[in-house]
Amino acid sequence: MTSLRAVLFDLDGVLTPTAELHMRAWADLFAPYCEALGLAPYTPADYFAHIDGKPRYDGVATFLASRGVELPRGTAADAPGEGTVCALGNRKDEIVNGLFATEGIEPYPGSVRFLDAVTDAGALVAVVSSSRNTPSVLAAAHLADRFDVVVDGNVAAAEHLPGKPAPDTYLRAAERLGVPASESIVVEDALSGVQAGAAGPFGLVIGVDRGVGAQLLRTHGADLVVADLGELDASVLETPAPGRETRA
Repeated sequence: MTSLRAVLFDLDGVLTPTAELHMRAWADLFAPYCEALGLAPYTPADYFAHIDGKPRYDGVATFLASRGVELPRGTAADAPGEGTVCALGNRKDEIVNGLFATEGIEPYPGSVRFLDAVTDAGALVAVVSSSRNTPSVLAAAHLADRFDVVVDGNVAAAEHLPGKPAPDTYLRAAERLGVPASESIVVEDALSGVQAGAAGPFGLVIGVDRGVGAQLLRTHGADLVVADLGELDASVLETPAPGRETRA
């Protein structure tokens, strides 16, 4: 069987602990919003069920729908506020960037070890993230020069690619690397992300359990689940999941 030649990493929660800051930012946005409107309280379960891994505005819309709230979509140019989906999303972005600035960003040591291992073994690597903050996060984590390709929220918007759980951004990253999807690994911590991997003909989908739950990651499409990428080494490049290359 052809060995795997590329590793496609999600960013938040896989390479960097920024997912924790994003979770706090969403809570800071929606906890007072729900209280003010008399809605069911916002909880961490809402983040995993409705927001995690999705483009920011899609996460806002999905969460609001879970509470029966409908708002105009608005545009990305909307000022941070509460009048539209995009205004709420821009307010969340304002909150999380404040957390990045005050708390800094350090990558997960185990993820860096795994990145070192697969690149030393000759694999090409890409970052695939829904976040439009990807360039600043990679720079702050001193990882910007480590990746051959970055497909983020900015690229997805420019190229009109649907976000996760659709596989399109991962497929685009593999295409840019010049490696067939069947010879590429998807590494994700979000349910929408492993769904994206399972929806494409990728060679292997690795789930990183940062709190969503190992069984849920498997149920939604992960072939292999670890608590930390430091548990793996470059031998993962030799073991595509049986039958994965034919899954679409």
